[in-house]
Amino acid sequence: MKLISDCSRRSFLSRIGAAATLLGAGGLRGAVAEGQSSDFGKESSRARPRLTGLGSTGDIYAELGVNTVVNAAGTYTALGGSLMSPEVMEVMRLGNTGFADINELEVAAGKKMAELCRMPSGYTGLVTGGAAAALLVGYAGILTGDNRQYIQQIPDLTGMPKTEVIIQKSHRYAFDHQIRQTGVKLIEVETRDQLLAAINPRTAAMHFTNYLNGLGQIKVDEYVQIAKEHNLPAFNDAAADTPPISRLWKYTEMGYDLVTFSGGKDIRGPQAAGLLMGKEDLIRCALLNMSPNEDTIGRASKVGKEEICGMLKAIEMFVASDQAAILKGYYAQLGQIARTLGRIPGVTSDYEYNPEEIANNTVRMAVSWDPAKIALTKDQVTQQLAATRPYSIRLADDGDGSGKNLSSNPRIQITAWMLQPAQEKLIADRLAEILRSGQKAA
Repeated sequence: MKLISDCSRRSFLSRIGAAATLLGAGGLRGAVAEGQSSDFGKESSRARPRLTGLGSTGDIYAELGVNTVVNAAGTYTALGGSLMSPEVMEVMRLGNTGFADINELEVAAGKKMAELCRMPSGYTGLVTGGAAAALLVGYAGILTGDNRQYIQQIPDLTGMPKTEVIIQKSHRYAFDHQIRQTGVKLIEVETRDQLLAAINPRTAAMHFTNYLNGLGQIKVDEYVQIAKEHNLPAFNDAAADTPPISRLWKYTEMGYDLVTFSGGKDIRGPQAAGLLMGKEDLIRCALLNMSPNEDTIGRASKVGKEEICGMLKAIEMFVASDQAAILKGYYAQLGQIARTLGRIPGVTSDYEYNPEEIANNTVRMAVSWDPAKIALTKDQVTQQLAATRPYSIRLADDGDGSGKNLSSNPRIQITAWMLQPAQEKLIADRLAEILRSGQKAA
């Protein structure tokens, strides 16, 4: 694939090499004073601090006057995504025990990501400030190559030969704002013939919204094949599309030039981190368009050394995880809720799980009730759950994810995806209390 300006390994490494030279024998590492420890970058033996003031109670949210949420919804950004494991938190702490050149760290992290995510030869990775930031800097890299003038002027595309990105009309979504942020014009198509007709010398790339695969006429495998035939970069946004674990390598194996995943959803990395996987030349140019590099469109989407380290640990743990055992645990938590609610006349609970589901793939439990026996609407129940104190209980969208109720009876959905141990009892007891309050007299 030919970029606007060839972003060669040599030109890329020369940029980070200049910074590395400053840290060479005559720089910071060489300036360790006589008598000081030579264990540069190793963890300090200093004990963890005992907090006073903010955080001293152990409940930071209560101290700030913010309601704690029991998350029976899922990995929603608005609720904070997911919770990191103690191991990820520890690796992030280790990342904070010293300094590193961020560009150098990103390159090393990309190699490790490529190994963990089984990327094909010639692919690498990049830790970004979330999956939305990966869209922004990925497309910026496609547009600018390593042309410094282009990097500084984007989203002004004046004088730049590539200014259009093709997308299926059914694949337009909230996050194509990050694509448009680069200044490109989105060209909508619906059929294969329209797609072929839309390709022209101004076409920079072809975008695919993975969770909308079922809606578009051109499916995920055909789309990348067309891009290959016309020597165009194909970008697949698969942000919320794990589990299963295999999706981490499915789309690069298909040949997609760039693929993004959210770091803070089921992978359970830092919420402000995302993964960008792709061809080495494109990844190098994406990095040139983001922090720590100044005067770039992606400077605002900063990712820290701690997040880079923690993200890699989260991927390592996710790839090694026993998803069947995790799913079994979810069923057990939901089962306790179902047993409690089963004692209420007119209330039924059904499990819903489709292993082939693309986005936010997890088991859900639909709870419905007979309005002839319980005089409560779905909104009344969800509002009372949300108003619960001291823990606000939040639920998943119903049905197809649009919030539309697909059942004739009032219905809510519960996931155990982000529940902590014993929270299922809290949900069961509170929901039972609400539903009983709406029971009609016999």
